[in-house]
Amino acid sequence: MTAVAPVRHAPILTPVLIGGCVIILISFAIRASFGVFQIPIAEEFGWLRAEFSLAIAIQNLAWGIGQPIFGAIAEKFGDRRAIVAGALLYAVGLVLSSFAVTPGAHQLLEILVGFGVAGTGFGVILAVVGRAASDENRSLALGIATAAGSAGQVIGAPLAEILLGFYSWQTVFLIFAAGILLSLFALPMMRSPAMASRAELEQSMGQALRQAFRDPSFTLIFLGFFSCGYQLAFVTAHFPAMVTEMCGPIDQTGFLAGIGISTTSALGAVAISVIGLANIGGTLAAAWAGKRWSKKYLLAGIYTARTFVAGAFILLPITPASVLIFSVLMGSLWLATVPLTSGLIAHIYGLRYMGTLYGIVFFSHQLGSFLGVWLGGRLYDLHGDYTLVWWVGVGVGAFSAIVHLPVRERAMNALPA
Repeated sequence: MTAVAPVRHAPILTPVLIGGCVIILISFAIRASFGVFQIPIAEEFGWLRAEFSLAIAIQNLAWGIGQPIFGAIAEKFGDRRAIVAGALLYAVGLVLSSFAVTPGAHQLLEILVGFGVAGTGFGVILAVVGRAASDENRSLALGIATAAGSAGQVIGAPLAEILLGFYSWQTVFLIFAAGILLSLFALPMMRSPAMASRAELEQSMGQALRQAFRDPSFTLIFLGFFSCGYQLAFVTAHFPAMVTEMCGPIDQTGFLAGIGISTTSALGAVAISVIGLANIGGTLAAAWAGKRWSKKYLLAGIYTARTFVAGAFILLPITPASVLIFSVLMGSLWLATVPLTSGLIAHIYGLRYMGTLYGIVFFSHQLGSFLGVWLGGRLYDLHGDYTLVWWVGVGVGAFSAIVHLPVRERAMNALPA
């Protein structure tokens, strides 16, 4: 009787995945902290809230513009070169921003920071991780890399808040610049094989782009990712300030005061951290589910849930308890869209130009980010609170839930060269 060899499954935790997680964790820890600097910078220079909000909005827009560019650079010249270029731009932008004393200078320099995030963020890292992962592990590997970004969010805002207790915001920017350069020590681990079919390897980038642009599903995915950017960027940039100003008082004899959270300012920073912490589980759950069920329906469900959570939060009184409940619920839905969206693109259009195609879709995400951050500051200056801009976010979330439903979730054969 012939012995049957045991089935050997490919490992999930590979050096590529670990290295990618380190880089994206540090990159996103810094990016997620910018909302904490809203009030200190505005108070030092006497700026309107819209001034630094516009700087963060420009950062998000530059990130979106840079994402397909860095995706193409990675696919043309190598993943690691693209990551090094991104880290250098990130560090230079932070260093120069620490010397900026006018709104225009901050807004201009955030272009460098945004391009730096593009080179060290999802577009490049997820494409490398996706190509290196086996078919059975790809969805989960993308989820783990995305969750690493959430882990960065867990530590980023509180770390900035702690550092601001000892140093000026300028010094904190310099510390963060050093941090992003240190992430490059993980770069030797980022050696990814080009896991693609022969047809995909023969296909040119121009053919891949034409194929995607002619597909209505690509347009629907592009439009649907807009609200994700709007909601995430608005909350990251404005939620700490919103909690500081709109939340009810903290009970000085209660649990929060007992663990050192005695002000609404501290609660705002912690809320961002709680969102990131909850998102680790939510992202991994979404990646696990994406391996088993339709990604488009999962995306529609996530956007629907966000709509109800955000609507309930603004309708009810804003209290320390409601802030934490909202943070947990929204956090579980936060970046859960990323492994599903990137996995959907990889499934439909293949792996060869996943970085570039995901980068183009991500540009829509960053258009939403720009609008969410800028509109948040602008409408705050006009109305004195964030209520109206919050309801805009509820509306675009409902829109994204609807537009994912007609997506045709089937693999397209790559065009021959």
